[in-house]
Amino acid sequence: MDTGTHIVMGFAIGGLAAIDPVVANDPATAQSVLIAAVIGSQAPDADTVLKLRNNAVYIRHHRGITHSVPAVMLWPIAITAAIFPFFPEANLLHLWLWTFLAVFLHVFVDIFNSYGTQALRPFSSRWVALGVINTFDPIIFGIHIIGLIIWGFGANPVPTFLIMYAIVIGYYVLRFMLQSAVRHSIKNTIPKAHNVIIAPTIRFYQWRIAAETEEHFYVGRAYGRSITIYDKFKKKSIPDNEIFQKAKRDRNVAAFLSFSPLYRWELSESDDQYEVRFIDLRYRSNDHYPFVAVVQMDKDLEILSSYTGWIFSEEKLQKKLDFLPNE
Repeated sequence: MDTGTHIVMGFAIGGLAAIDPVVANDPATAQSVLIAAVIGSQAPDADTVLKLRNNAVYIRHHRGITHSVPAVMLWPIAITAAIFPFFPEANLLHLWLWTFLAVFLHVFVDIFNSYGTQALRPFSSRWVALGVINTFDPIIFGIHIIGLIIWGFGANPVPTFLIMYAIVIGYYVLRFMLQSAVRHSIKNTIPKAHNVIIAPTIRFYQWRIAAETEEHFYVGRAYGRSITIYDKFKKKSIPDNEIFQKAKRDRNVAAFLSFSPLYRWELSESDDQYEVRFIDLRYRSNDHYPFVAVVQMDKDLEILSSYTGWIFSEEKLQKKLDFLPNE
């Protein structure tokens, strides 16, 4: 989920903690739990700083080790250890328990969007992405805001947030039902599809879809049960030649290939260089595929420049390649 949603979730968990008699009857514990819950709801996204290095490192590691099983255990310990000296009267065990819940829920809700997490590390490096909730869901965010406002006006936080989370759980169930209906419609539209990706958008009934058969890639949108196919691409295996072997060793391309499950490739050649481009098919927007990896190399197959990330115009991509040689 986005940062704003994680923040309001942290405050909601801090309010819900009043269900715990130890928290409810001890101001020091209640105050420390609220602070820890807000921090814990953000902590796994500390790896966002990796973007300061380059996109390749960020793509490979964001929502990776910081969302892993060991991290879910270690974050609460670190946060509790940092906060407890400021609240020595607080109950240490209950401070840790509520901090753990905040961290766990952060990682748990992240698996429901299309980006997903490596939440099963170190047991598996597979990305877990259920694709039913958009990274920012205005309904989930709005429900939390309403709950916090009601609490702010003096309502008892326990029934307020219990009701709120019951509604949120029901909303998640509804999203799974909608996704299932879309999947069924895709199977009717593309009967031979064996790899189907359904990604939510910010609009309640609208979904991005990408699918492949033995011979083609399909990209489109679903609105309710109605499927619209925008693009159909002939599948081509990546050539087993020196150009592509070199390209795949580039760190930007390698990061892209480790993350993208459905993509196509293009090769262009000029008098003095080759350009290899990999295009993720999951994120079509306004007739454009913004998530790409590009590597340019000379005729001796020396890499001149490369880039991976989100680019919404060809002009900006070329500027990136000019200013970030072999990023």
